[in-house]
Amino acid sequence: MWERHKFSIIAVVVLAVALLSSLVIVPETQQAVKIRTGEPVAVINRFDPDEPYGSTGAGLWYRIPLLDRIQYVDRRILDLDMRGETVLSNDQQRLEVNAYARYRIFDPVLFVQRAGSEDQLRNQLEPILTSVLRQELGRRTFASLLTPERGNAMENIRDALDRQARQYGAQVIDVRIKRADLPQGTPLQAAFTRMESDRQEEAGTIRARGERDAQIIRAEAEAQAARIFADAYNKDPEFYDFYRAMQSYRRTFETGDGQSSIIMSPDNEYLRQFRGGR
Repeated sequence: MWERHKFSIIAVVVLAVALLSSLVIVPETQQAVKIRTGEPVAVINRFDPDEPYGSTGAGLWYRIPLLDRIQYVDRRILDLDMRGETVLSNDQQRLEVNAYARYRIFDPVLFVQRAGSEDQLRNQLEPILTSVLRQELGRRTFASLLTPERGNAMENIRDALDRQARQYGAQVIDVRIKRADLPQGTPLQAAFTRMESDRQEEAGTIRARGERDAQIIRAEAEAQAARIFADAYNKDPEFYDFYRAMQSYRRTFETGDGQSSIIMSPDNEYLRQFRGGR
């Protein structure tokens, strides 16, 4: 049987191998770029944010054996981890910074032409992330990274990295700093001491402003009281003179412990109010 049908069997096997080699399976998590003679000719399962998951063409596809090559490109969100770097802040603090970025490949053709693979893309983006991170944090103080201003810095870093990533067909979705710490030891303790001194100086400034405002308020109140007394004196000088004399008597005769004696002549000018003001 083999002798009579060997050519037919070989033909069937070759046909089956050719048929199987012409079929490719593209999973939902991958985009596929069909490359013919070195040039991309089609994209299978291209990422499209406007299309629901599972409706962009994943599944069984074909190619021309020995002529077409299929290169898979991840269509999921990918991570880019930056190794620990030392960054100099605007207030001359050396910071140990760890950061990461999240990105997605939205143009697989441009990605294949300029990057080639996910590993090569990471190698291209990692030094860019380090550079823009140094530039952005170099314009800010260490204290500002502990405030909501940190979010603004992250947006600037993301936008700068995204502009570079789009040259490779990728979109940067987010950038985050995992940690930004001072080196352990003397620099860290010096920073704490300087921050404590700054807070004490700020508290002293606030107290000085409070004392200044209190003095202004007291001065204005005393000036207003003086105006009120002056108006009262102009309206009834005799009553004003009597009122001031009564206040003086109270301050004079209430001093001491009650055991002292004050001897004054009845004709003394100080006691004239007791004589009816004469």
